[in-house]
This record gives sequence, structure tokens and C-alpha cells, in this order.
Amino acid sequence: MLDVIIIGAGPCGLSAAIECQRRGLQVLVLEKHCLVHSIYSYPTYMQFFSTAELLEIGDVPFASANDKPYRHEALAYYRKVSDHYNVPVLAYEEATEVVRQPDGSFVVRSEKRGGEKAEYQARHVIISTGYFDHPNILGIPGENTDKVTHYFQEAHPYTGTKVTIIGGSNSAVDAALELVRVNAEVTVVYRGEDLSGNIKPWVRPLFESAVNKGKVALRLKSRVIEILPDRVIIEGPDGTTSELANDFVLALTGFRPDRKLLFSAGVEMAGDMEKPVFHPETMETNVPGLYVAGVIASGRNANEVFIETGRGHGKLIAEHIIGARTSKQRIK
Repeated sequence: MLDVIIIGAGPCGLSAAIECQRRGLQVLVLEKHCLVHSIYSYPTYMQFFSTAELLEIGDVPFASANDKPYRHEALAYYRKVSDHYNVPVLAYEEATEVVRQPDGSFVVRSEKRGGEKAEYQARHVIISTGYFDHPNILGIPGENTDKVTHYFQEAHPYTGTKVTIIGGSNSAVDAALELVRVNAEVTVVYRGEDLSGNIKPWVRPLFESAVNKGKVALRLKSRVIEILPDRVIIEGPDGTTSELANDFVLALTGFRPDRKLLFSAGVEMAGDMEKPVFHPETMETNVPGLYVAGVIASGRNANEVFIETGRGHGKLIAEHIIGARTSKQRIK
């Protein structure tokens, strides 16, 4: 019987594990992919919006030569922190179900890469799964073809091709600028009247300059309504449609957290946002002993919780677990 099972080895899950270990709790972390998989899934040359200090966990300094660290620096940092605290992470083992037992403890069922099933028992469970496995689907014809992806890693494969980017956030802007550097013909299609207000301030001028110079075609108040083998159909602001020659489509429309484990454990959801019910001061859900940490605590808008805010969830949880134990011991 473990004290705590943490599902998800992202920065917030690692932070929760560290805070629990610091208080003498026996911890196990299950991770479906690799350590900090969401960050691994970012574009190869991505630069964070946050400073290195705001990404730190476990009081381990994040040393970076840059004001805003890059993806590869973050990967190295979180590996270092995990090793420093000897966090017990079972990578490539997916938690498939969380079941609360009559005595208040939990059974967590999992599946390993080879299909082998496993079960673990714990007094408490922290769900800290990310969202990169679940992109927001457009639901348009042609979206499931090979020329379409919801992920952008790097520009090289698109050298000299015609690329349509769907989206108006940081990911879309960053991808467009990288694609320009490899001589891709880039068109950004976004349904809003303007790009997201959250665009990194040092990137926005570069993107606007690329648009003004004709290196990037920007089509606002527009949407792609069909994807064909050699072109896309775009509906403009006045409702008229036009065709655009196209080789690849990057549907950078964001991601959403996976609620599967929460549902299996009986966690209630609040309102249309499908946000789990939890106490903000303890992160405990309506299921006693079951907690949420990181982006899984947000609603449909995954940008509601970032690393710099979610990293503090683990301390709240660990303190609540220890406090509850102390109270029980006093009663006895």
C-alpha cells in the first residue's frame, strides 16, 4: 500500500511527487509516455513565454543563458530535477482506471507497452495528466488525411512546399516564422478578427513584419471548411469560398485535457467547461483522497493553468494529506 500514486510525470506531477517525498510519503509516478512528454512534444526550437525562474520546481535552480529558456533546456532541467530527488517514475506505463475501495484507498490499474496489465494500491491518488494527446478536432472533410497534422515539430520537412496553418495563437505564429526560413509558402487562416492577445511580445513584431513583407499570407475572420489532396477550401468573412493550392495543413487549434481517469473515479464536473470539482486550497476533488494537479484542473481552456501556476498544486496537496493524517492520529 503506497501513500500516493501520481499519474503523469510532467512538471506539475514531478513537483507533486517531490513535495510528497519531502514529507515522508511513499510515492509512485505512472507516466504514459516519457518524462515531461508535453514539453518533449513542443516544437524543437520553441522558446518559453516564462522565465526560467517561473519554471523551477523542488527549489532546484534552472540555469539558462537565455532570458526565456528553450525547449531543450527545459528537458535537461526536468531530467536533472527528477534524478536529484530520485523520483520513482514508471515511464511508458499508462494508467487506465482509478477505483476507490470501500476502505477509502484506491486501486490504480495500468497497462505497459507490451500489453502487460498491472495494479497498484495507494491511500491517495493525484491525477496530473497533460493534454497533448488530445488536439481540438475541427471536424471538417479531409482532416484525417496524411497531409494534416495537429503537431508542429520543425520546419525542414516543409521546405519549398505550400503550407496552410489553421490557428492564431503562439504555436501558429512560431510555426509560420520557422516555415518562412525554409522557403515555404505560408498562409495563416484564423477565425478571429485579430491574432490572439497572448502572442509573445517579442515575436508579434516579427510576424507582423513577415505579413507586411508578403512572406506570410494572413486571412482573418476566415476558416478552412474542406481539405483536398492538392488544395484547401476557405470560407471568408463574407461567407464566400475560395480555393488555395496546398501541400500540407498544420491544424494548430490547441489541445484539451483527457477526462477519462477522472470519470472512472467518480469525479464530478462543473458546468459546460467540464472542469473537475475540487477545493482550490487543497486540490482535493469531490472524491476524498483524490486530487488534481496541473492543467487537468482547468476547463476546456487548457491555457487556464500553466507550469508556473500548476507547479504549486503539489505543495497544497502534500500539506493537506499530512494535515489529514495528523488529524486522524489526534482523534485516535
